[in-house]
Amino acid sequence: MDPDALDEFQMHGQDIPWLLAHWAEHRPDHPVLIWDPPQGDGRQWTYRQLLEDTHRLAAGLVGRGVTKGDKVLLHADNCPELVLAWLACATIGAVGVTTNTKSVGAELAYFIDKAQCVAAITQPQFASMVVDAGPDLQWVAVTGGDDDRPATTDLPASGVESFDDLFGQASDWTGRPIEPLLPFCIMFTSGTTNKPKAVVHTHANAVWASRIGPRNIDLGPDDRYLIYLPFFHVNAQSWSFFSVLGAGATAVLTPKWSTSRFWDVVAAQGITHISLMPFVMSTLGQPDRPQTKLRVGVFGLILPDLDRMFGIEVYAAYGMTETVIHAITGKPSERLPTRSMGRVSPGYQLAVVDQESGQLCAEGATGELWMRGTRGIQLFLEYYDNPEANAAAFEGDWFKTGDMVKMGPGGNVFYQERDKDLIKVGGENVSAREVEDVVTTVPGVVQAAVVGKHHEWLDQVVVAFVITAPGAPDGAELERQVIKTCADQLAEFKVPRAVYVVEEFPLGTLDKLLKNKLRDLADEQPAV
Repeated sequence: MDPDALDEFQMHGQDIPWLLAHWAEHRPDHPVLIWDPPQGDGRQWTYRQLLEDTHRLAAGLVGRGVTKGDKVLLHADNCPELVLAWLACATIGAVGVTTNTKSVGAELAYFIDKAQCVAAITQPQFASMVVDAGPDLQWVAVTGGDDDRPATTDLPASGVESFDDLFGQASDWTGRPIEPLLPFCIMFTSGTTNKPKAVVHTHANAVWASRIGPRNIDLGPDDRYLIYLPFFHVNAQSWSFFSVLGAGATAVLTPKWSTSRFWDVVAAQGITHISLMPFVMSTLGQPDRPQTKLRVGVFGLILPDLDRMFGIEVYAAYGMTETVIHAITGKPSERLPTRSMGRVSPGYQLAVVDQESGQLCAEGATGELWMRGTRGIQLFLEYYDNPEANAAAFEGDWFKTGDMVKMGPGGNVFYQERDKDLIKVGGENVSAREVEDVVTTVPGVVQAAVVGKHHEWLDQVVVAFVITAPGAPDGAELERQVIKTCADQLAEFKVPRAVYVVEEFPLGTLDKLLKNKLRDLADEQPAV
């Protein structure tokens, strides 16, 4: 039998339009999407209304020349228009390319070019940058405001149109054949290379997330998931929204995290589930927090102390953009060891591999985590237009995550460290290599090594160690030049907070740079 046909057969008759239509039939009047901004009027869509508006926008996109396989840039902070455009692209068979709104123009130009976008949908605050970054785009549509605020930014004199004008008649959308393995979304993620990789998700990936996600976190049809993380990330898309669609539940969308509004929103909207990030925990731990329906926080580890501290159940969930949804999970009710990541989720296989021998590690030994599943279903389909990255990421059917773990008793997995040169800044992934390549363009910098320095609120921030040439500017001036150069070419969260001039880098055997030593040295420096 044809292996490709067998893969598609696993999701026979299922894609994102089917998923929307299923709930529009069975829960037509149940709310699926609630927009709750701090300013202005909120909005609500039932499953029937969401399907109708998605069809209206799908018809309009077809009228504007978007066809199956086309890539459409979706560059916006959380807002209902972003969700509708994302679903409408999927409906017609196009690919929504969701990009980080902290990106600068050079990064956005790379995203547009790499994904071969034909058009763009954005907000007024980003319109000029999108137009400048994508001169070959066929059109750029702009929403009526930024997040929950009326537009205050002047739009380009030409080259843009109103998002509202994209809508057509729902009845004009006549549908298309179901193709489960058809790509529907591209997200860019940082790795060890100097350019972000374009991760392709299929309709089957979305359906898989909708099937396994609710089971992993005990999300039911009357539950409500608060989405405050940016919608251009897999957490908001797969972990949150597709879990909601899988259960016929409700997603409550806010523009971004708000400490001052959090408990008001949780109480008013009857929130039951949230994704946990380090910067959220001080708010959850407030001694005067109100009584609400909130009961589940999705985090990375089993930590019973957090359950007691927050008064909710913290579910362990490990995954990444490439694994689509939680690939390793654990629930408090399972009484798993403290600080465990949990055990492998149904539908996946895992291996802990010794990087030198390529063999399985014994219990308690640290190795690289490999995950196996069907590409385009449990795992992402591919890195778009990047055969080198695809070849490097896979060993046969196994995806090499770059995360270092060890297998404990009872099949419990314990996180050790990340092998990839990656820095976590407030939930954002930063490639040290990407920053280093920019730092070394500064006159006087001979070598650069970028690491993460512990930060009270963001978990880590980026700092750079540099070796300079004779005659280079002094430390303060060099730091100013490095930071300015990086700010001109990189998103704000990637820009070094401090620059330390050293005579040499710590080296190990075979002259390998010991970044762990640099991280220790960075943490000894004053806070930044």
